[in-house]
Amino acid sequence: MSLTLGILTETAPGERRVAIDPPTAARLAKLNLSIVAQKGAGSAAGFPDSEWSEVKWLDTAEQVAVEADILACVQRPPDDVLKSLKSGSLLIGSLAPYNKFDDLKKLAKQGVSIVPMELVPRISRAQSMDVLSSQATIAGYQAVIIGADLSPRLFPMLTTAAGTLRPAKAVVIGAGVAGLQAIATARRLGCQVEAYDIRAAAREQVESLGAKMIDTGVDAETEGGYARELTDDERQQQADALAAHLAKADVVISTAAIPGRSAPRIISRAMVEDMKAGSVIIDIAAETGGNCELTKAGETVVINGVIINGPLGLASRCPLHASEMYSKNIYNLLGLMIKEGELVVDTDDDVIKGTLLAHEGSIVHEKFQDQ
Repeated sequence: MSLTLGILTETAPGERRVAIDPPTAARLAKLNLSIVAQKGAGSAAGFPDSEWSEVKWLDTAEQVAVEADILACVQRPPDDVLKSLKSGSLLIGSLAPYNKFDDLKKLAKQGVSIVPMELVPRISRAQSMDVLSSQATIAGYQAVIIGADLSPRLFPMLTTAAGTLRPAKAVVIGAGVAGLQAIATARRLGCQVEAYDIRAAAREQVESLGAKMIDTGVDAETEGGYARELTDDERQQQADALAAHLAKADVVISTAAIPGRSAPRIISRAMVEDMKAGSVIIDIAAETGGNCELTKAGETVVINGVIINGPLGLASRCPLHASEMYSKNIYNLLGLMIKEGELVVDTDDDVIKGTLLAHEGSIVHEKFQDQ
């Protein structure tokens, strides 16, 4: 008897992605999986029902959950869907384990194995499964496009009969995946780009994309490749160095984030007040509190002529490509757990151990066992 994989229509506001796209569903079917999906699951992402093969269509999310041995999602499904999952099944997706953790504990006691894609360890072997990176690529690109749309300036240098227009100056804060994509996109649009990251090791990547690294003298890289929180002295040192560069910027793309914590505050009200009228800040970190003191999540505000945008759901603005990458991330991770058509959760595997939140009725991830 083959395993059944379920695909839901996402219901979170503004969510247009789908966890598994049609080509990936076809690949999973070749692994001897049966595929069930809620009608219209991929329509918002650009994948109408007619494009799918090897799929059994069901009317409701609850029907999909009842049949699924593996339920794939983009965002955590509603409680009534989760309650429909059977003991021994597996839930995989971006499940926000740092939020409403008690609900996940209840699901674990229900006997459901829980695999939050956000927990995929940052090791070379797991790069093809890293949802945070794949979706951050979309976010970095989209942030620059939004900045170009909101800016009163054209980004490239143009020489015309009416005179020469200077290229826009962009500052990208944070040189992770989103920041590097923002640098590359801004460069393609003709901006002069400077970038800042509290990890000194990011310099080589920044400069390889044609941007200049802003040196503040602060290095806060951790062993896992993320950035730790700064001390008060380091934060002040950073602020003093950044302020002069922000004052000259036409567009600022801010991407700094710490997994599981509020976004670090980097751009103060005083910095904004020193910026030029007509300059734009796109704060990718708006969903976790924002890097700018004045950011309002989901809104665009204007302070002394400076436009501050706090976008939400950036990856969902390019749902087709975002879904393609997300699907491949899930496929690659499931490839470690599906052996000859059976679900095998090998807790000795470093990738599975680092990603698995709950299994056989208990919370098993070391970061969450005390919660």
